[in-house]
Amino acid sequence: MKRETLNFNNAISIVEAFRLVLTNGTRKTYYFQGEPGIGKSTLHKMLVEHFGDAYDAVYLDWSTIDYGELGMRAPNRDTNELDIYISSLIKPKSDKPKLIMIDEFDKGDKMLQKLGARLTLDKVWMDYVLPPESIVFATGNLATDGVGNALLAHASNRVTTINIRKPTVDEWLAWATNAGLSAELRAFVKMTPSVMASYLDGITPQDNEHVFFPVHRTKQFCSPRSLANCNPDIVSRDKLGHSLTMAALAGTIGVPSAKQLAAVLALRDEVVMAEDVFKDPDGVRVPDKQAALLMTLFNAVDVIKTQDELSKFMRFMNRTKSEELQSVFFTMVMGNNRTSGIASKNAEIAKWLQAGNYTLLT
Repeated sequence: MKRETLNFNNAISIVEAFRLVLTNGTRKTYYFQGEPGIGKSTLHKMLVEHFGDAYDAVYLDWSTIDYGELGMRAPNRDTNELDIYISSLIKPKSDKPKLIMIDEFDKGDKMLQKLGARLTLDKVWMDYVLPPESIVFATGNLATDGVGNALLAHASNRVTTINIRKPTVDEWLAWATNAGLSAELRAFVKMTPSVMASYLDGITPQDNEHVFFPVHRTKQFCSPRSLANCNPDIVSRDKLGHSLTMAALAGTIGVPSAKQLAAVLALRDEVVMAEDVFKDPDGVRVPDKQAALLMTLFNAVDVIKTQDELSKFMRFMNRTKSEELQSVFFTMVMGNNRTSGIASKNAEIAKWLQAGNYTLLT
């Protein structure tokens, strides 16, 4: 029997971090480290959506907040003693359990780290004990990113430190589809997978001009966050005009990436609208360029509502003769919160799967 090899240095995904906090977050504090812009803060939003009103959501930016803003001692004239007053940021008047995210954990000053030691280990801030089932977790940058400060040893020893990796292209596309980002932006990311590469994989600035490199201190680069920030300028480009749109994109993801994205945006006239596919799935033209076909695909995922529309688009996709693009479409409709229900019961998709067409893309 082959023995499984464990790699304790593997970084985890945002979804896996979410599962860790849900499972053990009431009993310990996790500290998730990752490159800039990969969506670490999204973890708090995911947890807030999961718990709803059952928890008080608390966001603490350790890089900007002062410990005096979270609590301080003040004279009590009746007792001639100093009492501790807890900040409303912690929401001490509410009996609900707290969901506290400490962002930029590595950038807190030394006094804040010392005072926060009990918060991360015992879920106590000064003399205020968090309600039962409260959750505290932290996020920050990797030491190799060169953008943060070091944690004190005793602060680091009170948390479980785990690295979070960038999302894969397909993970980001699934998120972007559910978030309603434009088909053009999603097509660009699918066609340019290097925008999701990491300097941790050993690439160099000569290999990849899109992403963050600590040694270059690049201010504009592609990250899951900055790519999403391109969307308002993409959808408003008719109002902004070409020059202003390009300036905005370059200021968000850098000039090299903006130039490649501009080439995708220029293919708008070659995209086939989903409504045209629904009318004539067997006769409507199939775009020649992959970028235009990807935009056609993503547009369809956004508008498909019925089994009939999905079946017709599957017939159109079969005409592309591209197993890769068909797999992308399958992944998107199954990963989309709106379409997954009908896709799981669609006869054309079932037929396509039975033929062994699906290739798991990486």
